[in-house]
Amino acid sequence: MAGRVAILLASYQGARFLPEQLASLARQSCQDWHLYWRDDGSTDASPALLAAFAPGQSDAVSEPPGRLGAAGSFFALLAAASADPANDFFAFCDQDDVWREDKLARARDALAILPGQRPALYCARARLVDAALGPLGSLPPFGGMTRFPAALAANIAPGCTMMLNRAAAELVAASRPPPETLHDWWSYLLVCAAGGVILTDAEEVLLYRQHDGNAIGAPGSRLRRALAALGRGPTPFIARFRAHLAGLAANAALLPAPVVDEAAALAQALGRGLRGRLRLLAWPGLERRTRLETFLLRLWLLIG
Repeated sequence: MAGRVAILLASYQGARFLPEQLASLARQSCQDWHLYWRDDGSTDASPALLAAFAPGQSDAVSEPPGRLGAAGSFFALLAAASADPANDFFAFCDQDDVWREDKLARARDALAILPGQRPALYCARARLVDAALGPLGSLPPFGGMTRFPAALAANIAPGCTMMLNRAAAELVAASRPPPETLHDWWSYLLVCAAGGVILTDAEEVLLYRQHDGNAIGAPGSRLRRALAALGRGPTPFIARFRAHLAGLAANAALLPAPVVDEAAALAQALGRGLRGRLRLLAWPGLERRTRLETFLLRLWLLIG
């Protein structure tokens, strides 16, 4: 299927793992790609490695200047790549993973058959590995939570596997993300809220490296995810939940009126003490993948 893919690679102190990731990009069966990369102030060899890779097939993105963090870097890369009309699809790329050779082709072919005017987001599963690429398990199955308002409760779309069509990329690039969000969760939430299409692929399309320098990381099993959530407590989740509701309100011009109204009603219920929070417990569609995760969601909404 035709269409150029913009690969968006954000780096920071990534020289230890970048060569393997860059080699996996060079091996892609889909060679119609262009790399946009941004380094966030590394003091190692990351900028040099990226500058030397794929001459004529890559561009450094330097605006805006300064430290932006991972999410800020990815948003800057998406803005730069979506401004180029030569790009049709947009794939986030972590510096420390290793891609399967057909990763880009699978995602592009899945998106290319959809109507181009409707925002669409593709995501897949990944194989969890340690720093030396030893197996650790897999990301969990997706389940059916690919709609709004479930997208407020959890992000099921791993950014390292994600690809956007142009309509989705332009939607996200036109938005003003709340500072508390992550690039992948905001992209997933915004496409869901806009009535877009979420495509999930059960195949493991990359090796998702887990190490002590991960910006986010991924607990593998449902039990480990639940224990991690319990350890964090409700405060981080409620803070991001509020930020996402505020972000939807701030970007109301990009979204259907019913979604804007529902987000406002959710924010109102959250701010009305125990009575309002009790209403959230039975809110249609506000759930997560498993009963245990949904129980924790409702507990956090009640006490957070």
